[in-house]
Amino acid sequence: MTLRMKTVLSNQTVDNPENMDITLKGHSVMVKGQRATWQRDFNHINVEFGFLGKKQKRLWVDKCWGNRKELATVHTICSHAQNIIKGVTLGFRYKMRSVRAHFPINIVIQGSLIEIRNFWGEKYICRVWMRSGVACSVSQTQKDEVILEGNDIELVSNSAALSQ
Repeated sequence: MTLRMKTVLSNQTVDNPENMDITLKGHSVMVKGQRATWQRDFNHINVEFGFLGKKQKRLWVDKCWGNRKELATVHTICSHAQNIIKGVTLGFRYKMRSVRAHFPINIVIQGSLIEIRNFWGEKYICRVWMRSGVACSVSQTQKDEVILEGNDIELVSNSAALSQ
C-alpha cells in the first residue's frame, strides 16, 4: 500500500488591470469594469482568497494540504477570474455561419430568439432562446452569419451550443 503525500501549500495569482475594481466578500469575487459588473461565487470550493501588495494589484488564491484534485481547483478559479476580467473589459464574441449543401437555411432573429427554418429541408422550425445577457445579431458583412456577444464566456458559448 502506497500513501500519497499532500502538498503543503499551492497558490496562484491573477493580475488586476488599472481600470478594474475587484472586491472580495468571503468566497465571492465581484469585478467592476468598463462594460459591466460581474459576480461569481466560489463557496463550494475550500480555498483562501486575498490581495497582494499595498494597492491590491494582485488577487491570490491559496489551497493548503490538498490532494491532486483539490490543488487543480486553484488554477481553475484563477482561470475563471481571468475570464471575468476579460469579459467585463472586452466581452466575448462568437461568430457562427450556416453552411448548406442543397437546402437554403433561413435564420430569423427576434430579440433573444433565433428561429432556424428549412434545416435539412425540414418543415419543423427550430426555436432557440439565448441565455440572459447574450445579444445576437446578423452580420452585415458576411452572408448567413450570426454573431453572439456577451460578458460571460459560459453564457455565450452555451447559447452558441444550443443553436448548433
